[in-house]
Amino acid sequence: MNVNFFLSTINRLKRLVKIVAGLTVLVIGILMIVLPGPAVVVIPIGLMILATEFVWARTLMERFQERLKKINRSPGAKKRG
Repeated sequence: MNVNFFLSTINRLKRLVKIVAGLTVLVIGILMIVLPGPAVVVIPIGLMILATEFVWARTLMERFQERLKKINRSPGAKKRG
């Protein structure tokens, strides 16, 4: 059997596992919006997993991070310490 074929198959399998895991976590996070649970934590985790494979997920993560920075800079933001 060809080594390149084997490596290609392994890489495709890894990609498939990342996609399935990321989508599963993302869907669970979306469900947590209406069900009890930390949706605000779980959704970004799903997006982080998907961002390793998809540009759209990376773009959503960047938007999410920018909004968090804006919230932290706002005058009403609580300061720790």
